[in-house]
Amino acid sequence: MSGMEMDKLASDYLLTNEEAADIALEYGVVPVIPDDKGPEIYPRITPNDMSMHPLRPPVVTIMGHVDHGKTTLLDTLRSSSITASEAGGITQHIGAFSVQLDGGENITFLDTPGHAAFSAMRARGANATDIVVLVVAADDGVMPQTKEAIQHALDADVPIIVAINKCDKAGVDPSQIKEELLQYGIQTEDLGGDIQAVEISALKGTGVDELSENIVTLAEVLDLRAEVDIPVHATVIESQVEKGHGNIASVLVKRGTLNIGDIIIAGTAWCKVRNMTDDRGNSVSSVGPAGAARVTGWKEIPQAGDMVLQAESEAQAKSVVNHRVEKRKNKSQLASISSMNDKRRETHARENIERAEEKAHARAVREYYQGIRSSYPDPLEKKDGSEEGVDNPEANKPALLLPIIVKGDVSGTVEAVEAALGRLPNKKIKPVVLNTGV
Repeated sequence: MSGMEMDKLASDYLLTNEEAADIALEYGVVPVIPDDKGPEIYPRITPNDMSMHPLRPPVVTIMGHVDHGKTTLLDTLRSSSITASEAGGITQHIGAFSVQLDGGENITFLDTPGHAAFSAMRARGANATDIVVLVVAADDGVMPQTKEAIQHALDADVPIIVAINKCDKAGVDPSQIKEELLQYGIQTEDLGGDIQAVEISALKGTGVDELSENIVTLAEVLDLRAEVDIPVHATVIESQVEKGHGNIASVLVKRGTLNIGDIIIAGTAWCKVRNMTDDRGNSVSSVGPAGAARVTGWKEIPQAGDMVLQAESEAQAKSVVNHRVEKRKNKSQLASISSMNDKRRETHARENIERAEEKAHARAVREYYQGIRSSYPDPLEKKDGSEEGVDNPEANKPALLLPIIVKGDVSGTVEAVEAALGRLPNKKIKPVVLNTGV
């Protein structure tokens, strides 16, 4: 084993496929490893020359700190109230909205939550977008989720437009916000940079037209185009179970056209599109690039962020999903094996150290009785408690396991709550999520 660089193996070590194959080859046996290849579908390669394809609307994500006016801005843009229907007036999940401006241009907006718990959802919004509108309240300045939103946009390499909101309030200084943004890598045009900044009041509608014009101008510079006559390639924005409708997923189309009756796959879920509605609840028969729709007909609930691809038939969709489920199961088993081996290595290492210390102590005792040592060796320290436990018996008590079932309105909310539970700093209680669902 040592010649095969496996000298750290033990009798209770679980071998991976590769390690088992290496041992078999060492003894002259040809191993048979199950082929991981199976039925799968992939998005079409993007052509180098997109000039022959039609222009598409830009996808714009509104990002920023909680309660800085993101949802109010969207409300003003599409002239329909949604803020009042949300819990506490704070956006709970990503919503996709299509807005037609006075000039006839269409823009698809994504609204991301500003609450600290929804970091993954903001990152997902940044990765699915063409332009990020960073909303900063003039009376509040750069806050923790503002910094995080900036980082997500920079990581995704997405152009940014700064919207300084609540400029109608007395005593606010928008120039101070622009200077504050400098230390986070956001240099606006009037400070020598190339990032547009617009002073607005989302509540009164002041400056919103200018913001829309800047978005349209930037979209023209980006020359956003997409194929419309290929199998659909989209992204799941959000998913939920709705009474009377079953499993529903909000889908943002990137390329191709999604039609009623199409067979689509997202992660380990597949769907024959039964019905599609836009953000106003109107039924639609097809959705093109940069369009968003709520899709019904899913056999299982897809996860937010999953890539949506079109299959040729139900048989292909089922075989691809079955392969993905099996692949995910194998990956989970490999992760479990690796975790078990790591724990066993730690146990063996600790036991080896303890045995070495016991041998050294026994040798020192013998040397004392043989007259080699002048003093009796100190007794070995007990390994079942730390120094903290000596002074504080409570520290030795195991954490109390708290079983939890997480249910939410949409999958993104459940994801955020589960992640927040895993980061609880209390060492006396350890939350164990037994099950999640929507």
